[in-house]
Amino acid sequence: MISRAWLMDEDPATRAQARAGQAWRLARDLSRNPLAMVGLAIIVLLLVVAAFAPWLAPYSPTEGMLTNRLQPPSAVHWMGTDELGRDILSRVIHGARITLYIVLLVAVISAPLGLIIGAVSGYFGGWVDRVMMGLTDIFLSMPRLILALAFVAALGPGIENAVIAIAITAWPVYARIARAETLTFRRSDFIVAVQMQGASHARVIGLHVLPLCMSSTIVRVTLDMAGIILTAAGLGFLGLGAQPPLPEWGAMISKGRSFILDQWWVATMPGFAIVVVSLGFCLFGDGLRDVLDPRQRSKG
Repeated sequence: MISRAWLMDEDPATRAQARAGQAWRLARDLSRNPLAMVGLAIIVLLLVVAAFAPWLAPYSPTEGMLTNRLQPPSAVHWMGTDELGRDILSRVIHGARITLYIVLLVAVISAPLGLIIGAVSGYFGGWVDRVMMGLTDIFLSMPRLILALAFVAALGPGIENAVIAIAITAWPVYARIARAETLTFRRSDFIVAVQMQGASHARVIGLHVLPLCMSSTIVRVTLDMAGIILTAAGLGFLGLGAQPPLPEWGAMISKGRSFILDQWWVATMPGFAIVVVSLGFCLFGDGLRDVLDPRQRSKG
């Protein structure tokens, strides 16, 4: 059994022990932040709901009865029904899958792309840095939602095109962060030593530069999740994201705005889901930033 003394050893014998100790300290420090724990609980709840949506949803998310249309929240329909008699709770539960699908795909595409561009730019400098950062600044100079709207309009509505559009607008932030990190250590002794051993530029960047930029990138990805969710919901609200009858939260709000005065629950329930999930990612990302920030660790 792994002991606390083994995890806290200041002179680890193996790389596995060092990584286990680092992970244990991270979990310990994170657990001391109650707001971060609240955010983590919301994220875990989102994952559970998305994974078990077919079993958790009491009704079909796409089929309804017109005789039950616009029913208020009750014991039968906890969040009420929409204009087609569909159970809103079931649609919100299944909508968690779509939200998680979009968030994960955007993170998988944009974060590695921005990380590689920023690391290469900071490592080589010179004209490579000027060209790459000039392109990055062009994307950063335009509002993300407006730029995403332009790409979706060109690609056409749909979840996959929405993911591509959001990813294209999200990578410049990670590129800037990775470049800033790389500039701080590209002339360090360990980088020079690796280069003197004959390592190629690709090997230096892949094995030594990118891992050192991972912590700040992970924190930024977590903080950006809320923005990605809101952007996806905005595209869905405008009819450019998931198409009917898919239960995407933004599209549900768009349909419910026609009934906002009398049947408030139609738009309020998916809106509440967006707020709660976005808040969860913000709280967890903020706590993760405090834990991974070297200045915060030095104060502790």
